[in-house]
Amino acid sequence: MSRTTRIDVEGVSVSPDHYIGGRRVASARTFEDRSPLDWTLKIGDFARGDALTAEAAVSAAAEAFPGWAASGVSGRAACMYRLADLIDARAPDLARLECLDMAMLRESLELRVIPRGARNFRAYADLAREYEGRTWRSNRTANAIHRMPAGPTVIVTPWNAPFMLSTWKCAPALAAGNTVVLKPAEWSPLSASVLADLADEAGFPPGVFNVVQGVGEEVGAALVSDPRVRRISFTGSPEAARRIGAAAARNIVPFTAELGGKSPFIVFADADLDAAARKAAGQYDDAGQVCLAGTRLLVEASVRDTFLERMLACTDEHVLGDSREPETTISPLIHPDHLARVHGFVERSRAAGDRVLRGGRIAREGGLWYEPTLIEPRSNESEIVQNEVFGPVLTLQTFSDEAQAVALANGTRYGLSGIVYTGDAARAGRIGRAVRAGTVWVNCFLIRDLTAPFGGCGISGIGREGGDYALDFHSDLKTLQILEGSIA
Repeated sequence: MSRTTRIDVEGVSVSPDHYIGGRRVASARTFEDRSPLDWTLKIGDFARGDALTAEAAVSAAAEAFPGWAASGVSGRAACMYRLADLIDARAPDLARLECLDMAMLRESLELRVIPRGARNFRAYADLAREYEGRTWRSNRTANAIHRMPAGPTVIVTPWNAPFMLSTWKCAPALAAGNTVVLKPAEWSPLSASVLADLADEAGFPPGVFNVVQGVGEEVGAALVSDPRVRRISFTGSPEAARRIGAAAARNIVPFTAELGGKSPFIVFADADLDAAARKAAGQYDDAGQVCLAGTRLLVEASVRDTFLERMLACTDEHVLGDSREPETTISPLIHPDHLARVHGFVERSRAAGDRVLRGGRIAREGGLWYEPTLIEPRSNESEIVQNEVFGPVLTLQTFSDEAQAVALANGTRYGLSGIVYTGDAARAGRIGRAVRAGTVWVNCFLIRDLTAPFGGCGISGIGREGGDYALDFHSDLKTLQILEGSIA
């Protein structure tokens, strides 16, 4: 079913339909998209894909794959550079859409998040062009490693930071020579639809990049189960990852999953407490809907009271408001269901005897804002410590020495990231090595190098993205061996 209907969103023309094989395709059913800034505001009705939609998208990707793979690194890079330029040119439009759709702070979107999307495409185009496979000699043979494009790739992204995460995942797949079917979250579909328009304008051949919208259990399940799919990249919950991983295993398809975290934020007595307190209060940014956030504050007991006083003072500076306004620092949560989930965690924590030091309430009647909340749990086994809340809720615990700090830091099933504040270089090295996490920051947070590996330990995920790690994942590696002296 095809149509040419488009809707106006904040002055930006957006298609509510899938993008398959270079054209827009509708579905008989739709789903509503509403803005968390004002839940009474209906943005539009978007095409709701099903198994037939998934089949069509994978067919388009499979048909386009041989040509895209054969186009070579330089040919693919040319399309990716053009797409990056178009993203930069449309950054204000994309920021307005993303702000309306999932309520991320508009200033942050314009200055950092959307430009990062353009950098993702340029960075992976460059990395693919610069690749030199390992070469060596052994057993009278000359050996060389080559990357081969793997095939059609399904990418499933979450509702938080949807544009940045879509580009972060799609760029290495496309640079490696794979064709892509992107399934964005149904709570924030706008920017993925515009990305499809920009890919079309950049000259990507039909079927190389496809976008399929809808509910995960319907169209997403069909996409990841298709035996023609040769790579799957997912960001979301452990529960969904288990289902996707089972589908991938049936077809023996490599699978990466980034599944969120419950990251420790460790503060030693020798740290710059003002800097640590301000950074800790910054973990409430974007209403805590950041997988990397250091939500478990672990503070050396001797400075607990001093740190807490300074951290709460910084927290009081936050402004809950409209994400489009520059003075706003805390946005609303994405959806009424998510607001209920976050509040449910806090209410159960309170009922279990944990101490709510600050917040713990829905901030506005009829709105989706939640107060910045700090909880002192009864034990490390408290639910509020062990499970990801994904909202503006932090916990505070104390430790007496390094061994206890590390034990608490590693005392959950998660292992996505960690943050350490200390003035001792030797301690920074010891604790940085001891914390089990995919990334550990010392005296800083959320500084990313696109060439570094990214991913988690435990139920925070499997596999790594970033740099050559992502390009290797999206490729089949081949060793070419030539007998020395056999070729003139």
